[in-house]
Amino acid sequence: QVHLVESGGGSVQTGGSLKLSCAAFGGAVSQHYMTWFRQRPGEGREGVAAISSHGSYIEYTDAVKGRFTISRDFTNNRAFLQMNNVRPEDTAMYYCASVRRLGFEWWDSAGYNYWGQGTQVTVSS
Repeated sequence: QVHLVESGGGSVQTGGSLKLSCAAFGGAVSQHYMTWFRQRPGEGREGVAAISSHGSYIEYTDAVKGRFTISRDFTNNRAFLQMNNVRPEDTAMYYCASVRRLGFEWWDSAGYNYWGQGTQVTVSS
């Protein structure tokens, strides 16, 4: 069983930066893809960025390309999302998710087995 815990959310002004962290425990999580999703009130979960177990595969949704960076600490089983030049539309609950095999589109939330509880990011203008 894999347990994911997000941290690092908070309030930030437009143009500022935040770094989210996802600590992973249990199972063979080091072999999992890890993906950040976000969800705004009244909307579904949107895939933000994904990274493979060895970091050789990385994907971003178009809205964050050039601003956000996903990375992993392989030693400590953590994934990070560095958010730079944030915008009000980045305001959402951010979730970390993982799956052993990515036999589907990385942004499809239905394919992920494990989820964290989420961390709120609020960007003010």
